[in-house]
Amino acid sequence: MPERTFDEITDKYVEMNVAHPFMEGNGRSARIWLDLILKNRLKKCVDWSKIGKTDYISAMVLSPVDSSPLKNLLENALTDQIDSRELFMKGIDYSYYYEEID
Repeated sequence: MPERTFDEITDKYVEMNVAHPFMEGNGRSARIWLDLILKNRLKKCVDWSKIGKTDYISAMVLSPVDSSPLKNLLENALTDQIDSRELFMKGIDYSYYYEEID
């Protein structure tokens, strides 16, 4: 799948999430992978602290049918702070938070 634009990258992220065969670790690895593609292609990354757990989970569940809510969440959380170690580490913390069972 192409990954030249934000929409193409997000579509690829949705497809990877659907195709990934493992439940545990799927979200964490896919979010890191998404950030790496965004950094390489668009010089952006996601500030995951700007995306609430409920909104993210709802958007991911809907994404195979309608990816627009997910794209809106991600696009509104994009930043050009691609070299920030603090932002990267916070993203990993949020990845665990998204996967916690309430």
